[in-house]
Amino acid sequence: MNILEARHIHKSYATHTALRDVSLSIPSQSIFGLLGPNGAGKTTLIRIITQIIERDSGEVFIKGEELNPEHILKIGYLPEERGLYKKMKVGEQLLYLARLKGLSTNEAKQRITHWLKRLDMMEWKGKNIEDLSKGMQQKIQFIATVLHEPELIILDEPFSGFDPVNANLIKDEIMELRRKGSTIIFSTHRMESVEEMCDHIALINRSRKILDGSKQEIRNSYRNNTFIVEHRGSLNGHAADFNLLEQEQLNDDFFRSVIRNREGESPNSLLRDLLGHVEVFHFVEKIPSINEIFISKVQEVVHE
Repeated sequence: MNILEARHIHKSYATHTALRDVSLSIPSQSIFGLLGPNGAGKTTLIRIITQIIERDSGEVFIKGEELNPEHILKIGYLPEERGLYKKMKVGEQLLYLARLKGLSTNEAKQRITHWLKRLDMMEWKGKNIEDLSKGMQQKIQFIATVLHEPELIILDEPFSGFDPVNANLIKDEIMELRRKGSTIIFSTHRMESVEEMCDHIALINRSRKILDGSKQEIRNSYRNNTFIVEHRGSLNGHAADFNLLEQEQLNDDFFRSVIRNREGESPNSLLRDLLGHVEVFHFVEKIPSINEIFISKVQEVVHE
């Protein structure tokens, strides 16, 4: 079942079209990567889903119901532009935001204590927001986003401002939230995070959706019968036998080569041919990364 359906969304500002006929289906209990270069339209789509702005046309459904003000309580949103009240104390800030999301005072206090302990922030509960580092403030805003246990969590560049240790901490929390039943829309420029975390992705560029599907299906669709081979002995002089795209000498007589197999030939056939010329130590198919696919698709649109 899909938790969210966006159908033929269109949004313009004066002479600028931010979204043009964008449709998305986001499966429940998944991590959905919303990708695109700056200015592509990702934030506009997020603001429509969170009802910060109105779409010009199109439809949005949450669990089969047309988007309405009641859905705000089922959504947690961490915007890229951070916004905390600098003069408020951490505990007071979180209590205020939790109450806005419909929690009772007692329930909010219990959840605040739970999350501050979980993210090792209890000692900062009585401090002013302005006394916290950027990374600590980011932790507080993450807590505020998930305190009310939303079914749909939207994270816009959630790792911005974090060192590697805290980035991993938040990554683990995101994975745990998904395991417990939440769906996460994850907008980021960090392709390594997409590779590691996302189940499905959509790529928006110049206001249009240009790619959509499960991460694995998309990667598989870009396979082009290319292999990485590490071997002893050079393949120079055997160009007629192999479509040798690249050969790098590692040391002494050891090389790493990138080879495209002949159309219709099996990997086993290529490996047998190689063994007739060199000693093979490593042989693996080169499947494009999400980052490579991202760059390729964006450049396609630029050159159209």
